Amino acid sequence: MKIEVKVPSVGESVREAVLAQWYKRNGDRVHRDEPLFVIETDKVTLEVAAEADGVLTILVGPGQTVAIGAVVAALDTEAAPKEAPPPVTEKPRPPAPELKPPPLEPAGPRPAAPPAAAAEQVEPARVLSPAVRRLVAAKNLDVSAITGTGPGGRITKGDVLLYLERPVAAAAPLPALLPAEQPVCIPAQPEESVTRKPMSQIRRRIAARLVEAKQNTAMLTTFNEIDMGRVQDIRARYRDPFQKKYGIRLGIMSFFIKATIEALKEFPELNASIEGTDILYHNYYHLGVAIGGERGLVVPVIRHADKLGFADLEQAIIDYVKKIKENRLGLADLEGGTFTITNGGVYGSLLSTPILNMPQSGILGMHKIESRPMVAGGEIVVRPMMYVALTYDHRIVDGRQAVTFLVRIKEFIEDPERIMVEI
Repeated sequence: MKIEVKVPSVGESVREAVLAQWYKRNGDRVHRDEPLFVIETDKVTLEVAAEADGVLTILVGPGQTVAIGAVVAALDTEAAPKEAPPPVTEKPRPPAPELKPPPLEPAGPRPAAPPAAAAEQVEPARVLSPAVRRLVAAKNLDVSAITGTGPGGRITKGDVLLYLERPVAAAAPLPALLPAEQPVCIPAQPEESVTRKPMSQIRRRIAARLVEAKQNTAMLTTFNEIDMGRVQDIRARYRDPFQKKYGIRLGIMSFFIKATIEALKEFPELNASIEGTDILYHNYYHLGVAIGGERGLVVPVIRHADKLGFADLEQAIIDYVKKIKENRLGLADLEGGTFTITNGGVYGSLLSTPILNMPQSGILGMHKIESRPMVAGGEIVVRPMMYVALTYDHRIVDGRQAVTFLVRIKEFIEDPERIMVEI
């Protein structure tokens, strides 16, 4: 029996996809739930697994655009697997005859080469103008070494000046250590090559959305810095009991999610969006967390993040990272976000200006934690500091609201006991 392998639906708004890669070859035997190929849309990348055991027949090659529901392969559940061809045994070859090295020449100087068959003819004396004679005499030059470019090979004053301006290395004779017949090898210059590669569907979508955000919003970014000492102390103190109780590590992102939610409750404009001439204030908190994958940056959404604890938030991030690595992220995982947090610090970024994730009105950028000298209590101390950036849509959010919003996040992170109630 043959089973058709179709491109699955990934959302109502998606009509086609690119068959990015086949994991199997034509004629391979595959097993149920084994990944067969990867499809790529403008929003997600998804693996498609086999529905049953069988022999695979590929109908559509990689790189082609296919419609949702199109048949791209077939599985023959009754076909026998291909038998491996018997190994080819080569006949033993006779041993190669032993090659003896040529006898060594006795040490000592080699006999001198015979003189040339014909002696070089000496050119007749050249006629020099008075100006050339004076210049040659003043510089004590060998006239025979100068190439004349005048009529009949006559040496001009310009030839003498050109001879004087030549590089010293070019004027010096070649060393006599090399044989005269050995050519001088000039290394070849490497060819300049260009690799042309089409943009993936996800990369096209990312580019389009970034340009759309630049053109259709009034983006502005405000900055602040946060002392991460208290958060680091709490993580170090409760690391073992937290992991023992929940089975996961207590990270930094859950602190920022909690702090962001508290700040959004105070400033609902940053949890809103524009629709036509109306402002939609969302009474829920669906926070997007930007995660970098092999095929591009995606922002899966943690829904109702205000109702989740630290362990639930950390587990949700881990689950999304696993889905992205396994190409199992669905379109539903990316929709409905009301605010976004991105962490460029994991890549070493010290400061940046994040771009809005349309149609949201705010995005928080985290960065690298770096020890810096700070003034505390009238003394200079070294503290672990992080720059944070808030990009907001100035059409909805005023500067006072944006600055105060970021200050509130700073206060919550520097005094995390206010948002931690589980430990």
